[in-house]
Amino acid sequence: MLKSEIRALFKEKRKGLSYLELNRKSQQITNLILNQFQFKNKEVSIFLPIEKQKEFDAYPLLEELIIQEAKPIISKSNFEDSSLTLYRYESVSQLEVNAFGIPEPKYGEIVSESLLDVVFVPLLAVDKMGNRVGYGKGFYDKLLAKCSPTCLFIGISLFDEFVEIDDLNPFDIPLNCCFTPEFYYEFRQ
Repeated sequence: MLKSEIRALFKEKRKGLSYLELNRKSQQITNLILNQFQFKNKEVSIFLPIEKQKEFDAYPLLEELIIQEAKPIISKSNFEDSSLTLYRYESVSQLEVNAFGIPEPKYGEIVSESLLDVVFVPLLAVDKMGNRVGYGKGFYDKLLAKCSPTCLFIGISLFDEFVEIDDLNPFDIPLNCCFTPEFYYEFRQ
């Protein structure tokens, strides 16, 4: 399938989720992540959910990162060049929701991509090789390209299924692993 077809299909699947299902799936994924990894002293980029898109609820994971003494990083989108600027997370009062429904920092210490140890990557769907389909703007491919070679790229999918992507391109950066509500997958690069 083409990315555009996959994108449309999985946006519809998300729309079909009740908020109760979304909450349950998000909690299952958070539990699996916390059982698999420790984040103490790690620079961890985490995405905050676009609620109207029924994205994974990352707030409980963010709270756990703080409890584990990780160093959470959040991003601000620049829609002119499809880039992300990274900020150290300080508190919920630092956040405002932009015109696209994305919770973003209003202020804070800017952090270089090269410092990241872990990036949680949003996605709509993923294939068996760790290639992902997002919203199609390339924000995360640009971010991942600037990370150190040792940085871990972790996808989060609300659905326990893989897709076949017919139109991969050289700019697509595969994930190292992905969590779904039921499973943890590692991808061999």
